[in-house]
Order: sequence, then structure tokens, then C-alpha cells
Amino acid sequence: MLTLNGISKSFGQRTLFSGLSVHIGVRDRTDEGSVTRRRDITIGYMRQEVDNRSTRPLLSEVTASADYVNTLAHRIGVIQAEMAEGDGADVRTALLTELGELQHRFEASGGYDLEHDAAVILCGLGFSEADFQKPVSSFSGGWIMRIELAKTLLQNPDLLLLDEPTNHLDLETQLWFEDYLNKYQGSILLTSHDRSFLNRVIKRVLALENGMGAVYAGNYDDYVTARAKELETLEAAAHRQAVRVEKETRFIERFRAKATKASQVQSRIKRLAKIQRVEVPRLAKKIRFSFPEPPRSGYEVAGLHHISKSYGDKVVYRDLDLSLVRGDRVALVGPNGAGKTTLLKILAGVLPFERGERRLGLAVITAYYAQHQLELLEPGNTVLAELRRAAQNETEQRLRAILGGFLFGGDDVGKKVSVLSGGEKARLALAKMLTTPANFLLMDEPTNHLDIASRERLTDALEDYQGTLCFITHDRTLIRQIANKIIEVRDGSISVFPGDYDSFEYHKESAAGEPVSPAKAACPRQAAVSTALPGQRQRRAAVGELRNEYSEKSSPVKKRLTLVEAELIQQETELDGLESQFARPEEYADSAGVVARIERHRQLKESIQRLVDEWATLSVEADRLKSEFDAALARLEAGQ
Repeated sequence: MLTLNGISKSFGQRTLFSGLSVHIGVRDRTDEGSVTRRRDITIGYMRQEVDNRSTRPLLSEVTASADYVNTLAHRIGVIQAEMAEGDGADVRTALLTELGELQHRFEASGGYDLEHDAAVILCGLGFSEADFQKPVSSFSGGWIMRIELAKTLLQNPDLLLLDEPTNHLDLETQLWFEDYLNKYQGSILLTSHDRSFLNRVIKRVLALENGMGAVYAGNYDDYVTARAKELETLEAAAHRQAVRVEKETRFIERFRAKATKASQVQSRIKRLAKIQRVEVPRLAKKIRFSFPEPPRSGYEVAGLHHISKSYGDKVVYRDLDLSLVRGDRVALVGPNGAGKTTLLKILAGVLPFERGERRLGLAVITAYYAQHQLELLEPGNTVLAELRRAAQNETEQRLRAILGGFLFGGDDVGKKVSVLSGGEKARLALAKMLTTPANFLLMDEPTNHLDIASRERLTDALEDYQGTLCFITHDRTLIRQIANKIIEVRDGSISVFPGDYDSFEYHKESAAGEPVSPAKAACPRQAAVSTALPGQRQRRAAVGELRNEYSEKSSPVKKRLTLVEAELIQQETELDGLESQFARPEEYADSAGVVARIERHRQLKESIQRLVDEWATLSVEADRLKSEFDAALARLEAGQ
């Protein structure tokens, strides 16, 4: 299909790779990579960034992209017009022969089903039939990328070249896209930082490291395992060789001056010179960080009560209620445009709403990582100055230490924000979050612009984080490893699923009879494919039973904790008010009132102490039940 032979590529003094050779065969799925290709193959290429301002209707724009099919259709029309002119029998015979061949190729290329296939792809990528007649220019950037992906897929090329194709896809659309690629009959060469996507789609990995390329069979996890074994073998071989070289060198140095050993010395010098040194590749540096240990918050961390939120005439939420408690690690999921970011912003306190109440719990400190966080960085600042904006009282040594953990070392801290890459800006934005020990962390697409190694380190840091977390991401690996509660946002309402992402998928599969939204029902869309194996379904069912048992035991404790914290807040507020009155001389004119306030002050102090003691006891009990549940869940997942 496609062969790369001895390929080298540099940007200025930086060599990306040299001497790279790889062959991509039919049905290959490869990650990354004289170029020789078969003369008759077709190639479809989707870039990361596209600016499409076409005023053509969506469906027409997509169908028009099938150049090969449209060329055949045009030629068929021309021949039919020529035949209608009634030329001689010989000409007519030749035209009929060509017409038959063109019609065969047109049918084999899906020409007769072109509009239907375009509709299937568009619906799979999240568009509704109502969108088909809208001009392309009316769609936002993320949807424009989906349009470009639809155009590339409709071409049905022999070789698909895809650069980060899942960047703008929500979870539902990703599942459809993965199923589409797995059924695709051509070859695929792609780059992606989405580990779950790679594991489900690719069959080979082309790894580019230290200017060299190597091909590994299997998916991404297979590559990680094989690469780790390879490095372990290289390190062992390098160690054995170093021991041998040191031994030979000691002999040469010891007997170099002895005439009786001259021949042996020369022999060993020549032997050393011929040794082909085993080199262990220098791996790319990885970010290293951990979130600072946050102060303990109250049991209820955040509550939304009867929230209503609209954008103009579009109602996003009406009478919404939600409560998050200490230790929650909540993933917000749902289709793009459902209101996930709106909900996260309301929880973070950065977005106003028309009706309702947002209430934070006792001693809650929030930190918010916005999807547009990179745009909030000051372009004229240096990296060090930008970090100092978030940490005015930190020493320069401390700030440099934090930046070093995010790969900003030495002179890099003096770089202007304006010259940073997307990945560097994302790392700087994460570094700014480390300066405040927040116990309620809200993150909107934190893995955007991060490579796989950085995503893995972020996942590790979030696993160790001791506070409460609410986040949005399309990275299913991150959701699977972090979330203990899933909130699905859809059509202005939310559904809370206690449990991990696999449990959520089990619930969704169990609800196979759920109604499809009218927009989707009208679309010629392929049926959803269940990806769970029988063993996985059994495990999910067992996990569901375990969570129900935990909920029954912990619910009374949690409810009492919430009531105690509410009483604490109310009584501490009243106590503060009394103490403010004691500080004002004019309040002492009424002696009877003073005596009453002193008595009330005493009662409040005693009551608050009792509530604090009860709060501590309940907190210990809640933590004990959670620890027992976590241990039982770990045993279940380990198959014990």
C-alpha cells in the first residue's frame, strides 16, 4: 500500500528522525510515521486545524468532497449526452463500453448511496438531520473539525491519514468512530494521545524516539509492555558490557608497561576498539508533580438547589438540584453542547445563573481549570512572572522548583508565554493550580494539549489527590482510573451514577430500551455496538450490588453529617454576630440584653463543641465505611 524508505526530517538544527523505513499494508492500523506508493491508491488526509467558511449546506458540502465519485458522475453524464446526439454505430458502441465501465466503478465506489452514506457519517459524528441544510459557516470550530472528518471518511480512501482525529469528539461519538474504523476496509495511519482510542483501533505502533523509528505489533498497551521489556534487556546488556570493558581496561592499564604482556595488551586494546557499544536510549523527560495536600472540608462540599440557567432563549437547566460530598471524584459526561461546561462553571462559582442557590460546604476551597485556561495566560509575561501571578508570596526558588516539575528548567522560565506551544501552555496552567492547596478541584478538559506521558502523570497525581474532584474529559482512561461517580448530562437534566465508568456503561447497556432523541431517531445511523465481554458484565453487576450495599450503610451517616454541618454553619454565624456586638460599646447600654447575649454565647459555645465532636465521630465512621468499600471493590476487581 505505502512504503517509506530511509526517510529523514529536520526543522532547522533539530532532527526529528533519520533513516526511517516502514511498510504499511492493506488493513494496517498504525500509530504515526524515497516514499513509494501504489499508483492507483487513494489517500484521505485530515489535519488538526481547518478553517472552513463555506456557505454551502452541510450535506452538500460533505457530498461534494467525494471528488472521485463526483468525477465519475460527471463523466457518466457527459457520455450519456454524447449518446443522445445519435453518432454512428461504432462511436455509440465505444461510448456504451466506456459507460458500462464507469457505471461499474461508480457503483463500487458507493456513488448511488453517496448522500445516504454522508447522512450516516454525519449522524454518527453527532449531527442531526435538522443540521443538514444549515450553512457550514454557522457551525463552531469543534463542529467544523467534525465536518472535515466526515468529508475525509466519505471519500472512503485506500489509506486514511488522521492527525488527532478524536480531539473534538465527545464520548458517544468516539465510540461510533472507533466502531467505524474497526470495520473500515482500508489502511489507517494516525496520531493520537487518546490511550483508550489507540487500544481499540490500532494493530501496530510506529514509535519515534531519539531520531529513530521502530515498529511494534499490537495496540498501545502492547507497545508499552514490549518497550519496557526492550529497555530492561538493553539496560542489562549495557551493564554486562560495562563490567567487561572495565575489566579489560584495568588489565591494559596494569600491564601496559610490561614487555612480557605486550602482545596480550595490544590484543585487548584491539578487542575493545571493535566492541559495538550497547546504548540505552535517553527517554524524553516527563513532568513530575503532585497536588499539595488540601485542608479537610466539610462532608457536603457543594450543593446546587433549584438552579435555572439560560443563554438567551435557550434554556440549559431548569430547577436543577445536585449535591457533591467529600471524596467524590465526579466525571461529567454527555454529548457536546449538553451543558457539561455550564454545570462545571456554576459549581466553580464563575458563572451566574437566573434562579436558585449555590452553596459551598464547611471550609471548602475551590480551584478551577477552565477549558479556555490557556487563553487566560498573559502573553507578555515570562513563564516565571505568569506563575508568580498565582503565588505572590512564594519565593523564586519555590516557583522555579514547581516549574521544573513541569519541564520548564533553566532559561525556559524566561520564555514569553506568547511563544509557548499548546502543550507548554497547558503545563504552565496546571503549574498555577499547584500554588493553592484547594480541597475542591474543578477541571474542564485538563488533558487537552498533553502528550501521553503527561496525561499519565496527571492521572497519577489526581489518583493521589486527597480532595474532592469534578471534571470533564474525553479521555476514557482518565475517567476509568479516577472517577468514582458519573454524572450524565443530557437534554437539560442530569443522571447520577454512583460507581466507576465501567459500572456506568453497564447501567447504560442494561437500559437498552431507552428512547432515542427525535433528532437522532430521524437519522440513518448505525446501531450502537456493545463492547463489554460477558466476564465484564458479570463484574459490573457484582460492582453494582456492592455499591448498593455500601449506599444503604453509608446514607444515614452521610445525611446526619450534612445536617450537623448545616447546624455548625448556622450556629458559628450566630456566634460571630454576638462577638461583633460585644466589640461595640453602645451595645452595653441595655444590661438585661447584655446578660441574655452572654448566656446565649455560652450556650452556642457548648452546642458548637458538641456538634464538632459529633462531626468528628461521623466523619471517622463515614471514612471507615468508605475504606471497607474500597477494599472490597479492589478485591472484586482483582478477581478474589
